[in-house]
Amino acid sequence: MDQLHILEKIKMIPVAYQQEVEDFIDFILQKKVKKKDEEKTKRKLGLLKGKMKMGDDFNAPLDDFKDYM
Repeated sequence: MDQLHILEKIKMIPVAYQQEVEDFIDFILQKKVKKKDEEKTKRKLGLLKGKMKMGDDFNAPLDDFKDYM
């Protein structure tokens, strides 16, 4: 579908509804711009390095599961 075809269809819509079409186009463009901004923002690896600690007994069996072992 080419742009001229779309414009001709929009011209056939009553003026009151043309505003809704314009609002929808703005919504789509805004959503597309947000998506591009999110793609530009990359996560930095290692931001939480050293902030979390595991207990020394991390791999030790849990008392709650003694019946199943």
